[in-house]
Amino acid sequence: MPEKIFLEETRAVPTFRKQFEIVERKGIGHPDTICDLVMDKVSVELSKLYIKETGSVQHHNMDKTMLVAGKTENRFGGGKVLRPMKLIMGDRVTFLPGDRLPVGDFMVNAARSWFEKNMRNVSGDDIEFHLEIGTGSRELQSIFENPEKFVSNDTSALVGYAPFTETESIVLQTEQYINSKKFKDEFPASGEDVKVMGFRNGSWIDLTIAMAFVDRHVDSVEDYFGKKHLMLEAINEFARTRTELNIHSAINCLDDKNRGMDGTYLTVLGTSADSADSGEVGRGNKANRVISVSRPAGAEAIAGKNPVSHIGKIYNTMSFRIADQIHKDVPSIEEVFVWMYNIIGRPVDDPKAVVAQPITKNNAKLDSSEQGQIREIVNGYLSGMDEFCKKMVYEPEHIA
Repeated sequence: MPEKIFLEETRAVPTFRKQFEIVERKGIGHPDTICDLVMDKVSVELSKLYIKETGSVQHHNMDKTMLVAGKTENRFGGGKVLRPMKLIMGDRVTFLPGDRLPVGDFMVNAARSWFEKNMRNVSGDDIEFHLEIGTGSRELQSIFENPEKFVSNDTSALVGYAPFTETESIVLQTEQYINSKKFKDEFPASGEDVKVMGFRNGSWIDLTIAMAFVDRHVDSVEDYFGKKHLMLEAINEFARTRTELNIHSAINCLDDKNRGMDGTYLTVLGTSADSADSGEVGRGNKANRVISVSRPAGAEAIAGKNPVSHIGKIYNTMSFRIADQIHKDVPSIEEVFVWMYNIIGRPVDDPKAVVAQPITKNNAKLDSSEQGQIREIVNGYLSGMDEFCKKMVYEPEHIA
C-alpha cells in the first residue's frame, strides 16, 4: 500500500511567538454567521430525517445560501421593520418517491426554529424564507447507494492546526461573553450581531468590537454613548481576567456624537442584516470557531455540507482534531499543521494524503517514536471515520 501519511518537519517560528497576529470572530447574529449556523442546522436535521426514513444520510448540500438585508426605520425607544430580511436557501437535496419527505417545508421549519432559539429580537414576520433547491446529478447521488462505504463527493484539501493561541482564545472568549445570557441580561441594548477583531503586537492586543445596539433599549444619543461606555468597561474587566496580554479595546469606531442618530450603530432586530448588511455561507468562522488570518486556511466552507461524503466538512473538522491531539501527545511539538487531501470517488476514510507539519522546540528533529506517534494518531482518526461522521450529525459542535 503506498504511503499516505507524510511528515514534513518545518523550521519556523510558532504563531504565538511571532510579533504580530490577527484574529477575527463573528458572533451569532452576524449575517455571515447566521447563514452558516442556520444552514448547518438544516443539514443536520435533514440528515437525521433521512436516517429515520431511509436508514442512512442521502445526498444533499446546503452550503449555497444568502441572507438578504431588509429595511428598517430606526428610532430611539424602538423603530420598525419596513421590509423583512430574506433568507434564500439553496442547493441540492434528495427528494424521495411519493414525496414522503416534504423537504422544502422541513428546511423552512428547521431554519425558523434556529431564529426563534438564537435571535431574541427576531419574530416570524421579520424574515422570509425562499427555497432554491433541486436534485443532484445521478453520478453524485450514486455515492449514497452504498452507505457501508461512502466515497468523497469532491476533490479538495483542508488544513487544521494547533494549539490555539492566547490571541485566538481571548478573541473567541470576548465574543462569547458579549453574547452570553449574563451580558444580555445586564445590557439588553446589546444585539447578537457582534464582531471582535484582535490585533496582537508583541504583548499588546487591540480588540476592536462591532456591536449592534437594539434601538428600543436606547433613549437618546447620550443614552447610547453612556451604555456603550458601561459595556466597554465590563468587556475590559472580563478580558483582563483571562489574559496576560495588555489590552486596548474599542466599540463601534464609526460612532460620532455630533451626527446624532446617524452617528450610532442602531438596529431594530439586533443584527445589521435587518437593514445594512447581507450575509453568505462560508464567510464566517472557520472549523475552530475563529478566523485567524495569520494561519493557513482551506477554501471550503464547512457549514451545510453533508456529513458523510463531503470532505469539505469532514476533513475541515477532523484536521483540527488531529492537530490538537498531536500537539497534546507529542511534548516536543510547539505547533503543528495538518493537511488532508482526497479526490472525488475515493473512500472518505482513505485520503490520498495526510501531511503533518510539526514545528518542534528549538527546531529539534523528531525521533522515530515521535514520528510513530503522529502516524498512530492519524490512523486512529481515519479508522474511526464512521463514528466521527455520526457525531457531526448527533453532536454538531463543529462551528458553534
